[in-house]
Amino acid sequence: MTYVPRPPAQPGTVYLVGAGPGDPELLTQRAARLIGEVDVLVYDNLVAPDILELARPDAEKIYAGKERGHHSVPQDDLNLLLVKLAQAGKSVLRLKGGDPYTFGRGGEEVETLFAHGVPFEVVPGITAAAGVAAYAGIPLTHRDYAQACVFVTGHLKDGTMNLDWEGLARPRQTVVIYMGLHGLPYLCEQFINHGLPADWPAAIVQQGTTRNHRVVTGTLATLPDLAVKAQLKAPTLIMIGEVVKLHPKLVWFKPS
Repeated sequence: MTYVPRPPAQPGTVYLVGAGPGDPELLTQRAARLIGEVDVLVYDNLVAPDILELARPDAEKIYAGKERGHHSVPQDDLNLLLVKLAQAGKSVLRLKGGDPYTFGRGGEEVETLFAHGVPFEVVPGITAAAGVAAYAGIPLTHRDYAQACVFVTGHLKDGTMNLDWEGLARPRQTVVIYMGLHGLPYLCEQFINHGLPADWPAAIVQQGTTRNHRVVTGTLATLPDLAVKAQLKAPTLIMIGEVVKLHPKLVWFKPS
């Protein structure tokens, strides 16, 4: 089969692009090419600075924030900003950490673009779960330990986490929690309360695949205290399951 490259960035079009988990070398070719072509980049807090350096020198860069508890641009306003920029004839790249459709609110943004008749393209990225787990030496699935993998978001709302604890607290699966650092004690407590043993393996990774990549492993009982002692900073990814036991053997990435 002959490879036919996708067309270059078009005026009046919005490109929702996944920037991957942090390491610029994990960008797709399509993502890297579009970053260097578009008129405007609207980017999140999770996008590595090295990735932004791929943009044209004259490209406009708009910071959308998306830090915990603080969005520089509220989501509804951001959706309409993309519409406005495209309708002004700009080629617009909405750059998101990880993958646009995995806890990236990409679906909400595309719905708005569709409602306003704005052409769009979605460029998938390596989601944090896959990229960070690989760099941490923790396979998400393994025939001896996990035949299923579940991704959930650990955003706290009104002091609670609205998760299916019974469905998550099961053996033979790996649970990956995005954005769960601040709720880690409660999260581990709920897994224990719903049937997993206190010594069940668990890990938390800080800023995976980047220069600040750090891995802390422990158990459901010990991980919250270990994370505090390590003074970890967001963004983090939490992995719960027996696959965490493989970390000492399979870890290979050591950031400089």
